Amino acid sequence: MAVGVSVQHGLFSRKTSLIYSIPRKIALNGVCIQRAAEIQSVRASTNTAGENQHSEKYCLNLVRSRDYEGFLSCLLLPEEARRSSLALRAFNVELAQVKDSVSQKTIGLMRMQFWKTAIEEIYRDDPPNQPVSTELWKAVKTHGLTKRWLMRIVTEREKDLDDRAYRNLQELEKYSENTQSSLLYLLLECLAGVKNVHADHAASHIGKAQGIATCLRATPYNSSRRKVYLPMDICMLHGASQEDFIRGSREKNVRDVVFDIASQAHVHLEHARSFSDNVPAAATPAFLPTVVLEDYLQRVRKADFDVFHKSLLNRNPLLPFQLYLRSWKKTY
Repeated sequence: MAVGVSVQHGLFSRKTSLIYSIPRKIALNGVCIQRAAEIQSVRASTNTAGENQHSEKYCLNLVRSRDYEGFLSCLLLPEEARRSSLALRAFNVELAQVKDSVSQKTIGLMRMQFWKTAIEEIYRDDPPNQPVSTELWKAVKTHGLTKRWLMRIVTEREKDLDDRAYRNLQELEKYSENTQSSLLYLLLECLAGVKNVHADHAASHIGKAQGIATCLRATPYNSSRRKVYLPMDICMLHGASQEDFIRGSREKNVRDVVFDIASQAHVHLEHARSFSDNVPAAATPAFLPTVVLEDYLQRVRKADFDVFHKSLLNRNPLLPFQLYLRSWKKTY
């Protein structure tokens, strides 16, 4: 009997031990699964953080290398607007360099179509896996950027693929309004959602002045590629041919063309400043590029409107300080 009881006791003990061990194993497995999930979550968040850093760094480097003056301006913006502003400038750079980077218009149109589709997908919260698109999506989510301005920039850049001179100054102003001014409207939205009619009027004129000045600044580079985009009506008015610019002529008629175009940029700059008393201080950081614009117009005047003068090819070493000073004064 003692043996039987012992055996039964032994069996009972073994069964009991087995029964109690099952929850323990389940618990251990649960801990392992939870731990694995935590590790996977950490890895996923690390990957996401890595991707975020990559897209942000990509935009920063792109703007710094292709739009250095815009890069400096972004650095002086409030911290909450800085990253989104870099994304917008990177977007602008991507579009601006299409014209010079494609050998056929068809390829350029395909790239513009990519950006049109990308904007649609960004506003559906499904941006393409591309650094600038990712950063632009974050900017849209953060500041509620207006889709119309983004689309207008793409549409106007697409029209510019025709690769021809502007027929008149008004056509250049329209192009500048649809590209540069639209970019400024978006930058204003990044600055705590500035909505002010006077700020919008100032942005419109500053954008036009920027576009006109950019056309002048790019003339030596474009002429070296046997391309001239300056308004034809002004060239005809002064009897200056495209060949004169391609040859890098410094004759009076060529300088007269530059004078007229630069003067129109200055008129827009002054018109923009006429709204300064009514523009809120929060909007002025978006207008820091006026420092760059004013610097170029002063230098081209000192060069007697010789757009090919070597002094215009050098970067102003005092520009960072001038931008900082203007930022500190909160003026434009």
